[in-house]
Amino acid sequence: MFGAKVVLQHLLLPPGIFIVLLAWVGIRSLIRRQWNAGFPVLLLAGALNALSVGPVADRLTAGLEERYAIPARPEGDVIVLLGGGVFGGAPDLTGQGFPADGMLPRVITAVRLQKRLGVPVVVSGGKVFDSLDAEAPVVARVLMDLGVPAGKIVPEGNSRDTSENARNTKRILEENGFRKPLLVTSAYHMPRSVALFTKAGIAVTPVPAGFRTWKGKPFLWVDYLPSAGSLISSTTSLREYLGLVYCRIT
Repeated sequence: MFGAKVVLQHLLLPPGIFIVLLAWVGIRSLIRRQWNAGFPVLLLAGALNALSVGPVADRLTAGLEERYAIPARPEGDVIVLLGGGVFGGAPDLTGQGFPADGMLPRVITAVRLQKRLGVPVVVSGGKVFDSLDAEAPVVARVLMDLGVPAGKIVPEGNSRDTSENARNTKRILEENGFRKPLLVTSAYHMPRSVALFTKAGIAVTPVPAGFRTWKGKPFLWVDYLPSAGSLISSTTSLREYLGLVYCRIT
């Protein structure tokens, strides 16, 4: 009974329900000998299903995360923490706004690194759109809540994307004489970040955070059912691959 409930849940909720509907339309078209409609729709259903299952999503993510490992003994004179989204208007214990789920591993890694080395943290993240809240002030407040001294935090709240993170951070590093930056961002985001910082003329030591994959990770039967979480993970990874291509051709 439990297994049937899990399967039904995955098939009735997005993206499962859309995969089922597309498959039904495709099969119905083939039964009616509408080949030009049936095969493309089934292909679309198959592609959506593939991107929505755990093993495929993890393989896409692992292709990014495997490129950089956590340094055994990270050394540097400054930490550069890249923004990864905030819930700007959300009520919080010490103010307004809180780091988004994907940002939390970056924040925790930066705090632990700062306490180990005692170096400043440059928090880079602004407003992607004017109607949103800047990330840097929210993240800076949470860093202080977690024990990072206010005098060790340098907010950079103008960057809208990773490319601007690199350019704006370079100015801060040069103004303060920092020469050995430790770059903290999500493991899947690290390849594109390193590429863009290198392109901006900044040599960084990568300290990836929030790994989602690892060697020998087991998969249960439920991981082969379509889920929104896996689809989001696949989409995020594909965006990073596209970003890497764009970085190379521009």
